[in-house]
Amino acid sequence: MAATRERLINAAILFALLAVPLWAWIADEPFVITLATRIAILALAGVGLNIALGLGGLVSFGHAAFFGIGGYAMGILASHAQDYTPLMEWPLAIEGTRSMPVIWLVAMAAAALAALVIGALSLRTSGVYFIMVTLAFAQMLYYFTIGWPAYGGEDGLSIYVRNVFPGMNTLDPVQFLAICYALLAVALFFTARLARSPFGLALAAARQNAERVETVGLRPFRLRLVAFVISGAITGLAGALYADLNRFVSPAMFNWHTSGEIMVFVILGGVARLFGPVAGAALFILLENYLGGLSDYWQAYLGFLLLGVVLFARGGLIGTLAGREVADG
Repeated sequence: MAATRERLINAAILFALLAVPLWAWIADEPFVITLATRIAILALAGVGLNIALGLGGLVSFGHAAFFGIGGYAMGILASHAQDYTPLMEWPLAIEGTRSMPVIWLVAMAAAALAALVIGALSLRTSGVYFIMVTLAFAQMLYYFTIGWPAYGGEDGLSIYVRNVFPGMNTLDPVQFLAICYALLAVALFFTARLARSPFGLALAAARQNAERVETVGLRPFRLRLVAFVISGAITGLAGALYADLNRFVSPAMFNWHTSGEIMVFVILGGVARLFGPVAGAALFILLENYLGGLSDYWQAYLGFLLLGVVLFARGGLIGTLAGREVADG
């Protein structure tokens, strides 16, 4: 019964994420469309973290590293395309590009490579040490980009025209939202299949009891590393989309505040819940926009809400509405 209720809640969230911007388009409310686009993109980043946190039990406080790498991949490629300057001349001639599919592939590949390196080092630790190592890597990239004058340094990098997708006008807010919505849907479908695959079941087992997993010939380290790389790639894709939405990238994308916000999305919606990051991102953005207009201290209200979820509703918003504490994976 609870599982059926959760599926209905998931369907309602998907419908609302589509219906609200369609209403805004009919009512000529472009701000609402942009708000929905932002929710979809940040929810995608939360989906990435949820693979590491919800499926793998990895409390990463450094996912801003992958979010920022995705953003800078977009910014660097697009800036060279708009300036008509090559990204590299030797040993290979590499040009910039404004093609979204190419940018997404580069962003995901760069974020996955970074996740492989960071994960290979940080997964040798556990607990608070793992949290601090992932945080340290993100902060290293944050300070590196502050001192990177070729791409704006502390001031960031502006992209004057949004990148292009074949057959679509990405400057139209509704069409750009459709792209983000489609990518979020693909990521959710992929996550659902991953959780039910042999790999996902082995990863969940390693989260619950690593010693027993080792006795059957599986290596928890490898399982977690693969999950961490997949998580980083999806978060990198979200970073590229977020940079395209704003047409701007800055070192703030690497800041620990960004990592904290992505984690808040997952916790508010429900850790290990398929649609937890979507519900959490929507709730966060709505609170930011509507409570932020009432008080400069809206984050205090968010803090009380987060405290209530952690203490009294550990299944998050989805778990509370569905009426069950433990996700079924």
